[in-house]
Amino acid sequence: MEKNIKLIKPVRKYPLIGWREWVSLPELNIFHIKAKVDTGARTSALHAFSLNPFIENGKQRIRFDIHPLQHNTEKIITCVADVVDRRLVTDSGGHEEERYVIQTPITMAGQTWSIEITLTERENMLFRMLLGRSALRKRFIVNPARSFVTTRIPKK
Repeated sequence: MEKNIKLIKPVRKYPLIGWREWVSLPELNIFHIKAKVDTGARTSALHAFSLNPFIENGKQRIRFDIHPLQHNTEKIITCVADVVDRRLVTDSGGHEEERYVIQTPITMAGQTWSIEITLTERENMLFRMLLGRSALRKRFIVNPARSFVTTRIPKK
């Protein structure tokens, strides 16, 4: 190896986050939910059950329940959101599922912005939320060796 080679440190334009972070979905009254940062997934996904679509003032909306904390099925939050789409989504196992899509603000690392989230049953999954690359694009750099870089773990 040549002695004169200098390693250049990249200029970090975006804040660093880990492979899992605590996030908030304030319009859904979800103030602490652990999200797996999944750059392999295009769209974000949220664990939801008891989905109840309805029409209100001519707009399609959906009411759903969520268990926001891992390993805790006693705490339930009921959410209501506008439906922006229904999409066929292929999961990591290759299974296709038609899902409701909502748009809602997310807060992470001191930033708040709007993202699209698909609603799906994730009861048996470790994380109640996946944060896909569309939500992260041009906002963060992901370090897969780190966890909870931007947030403290809330007291349960």
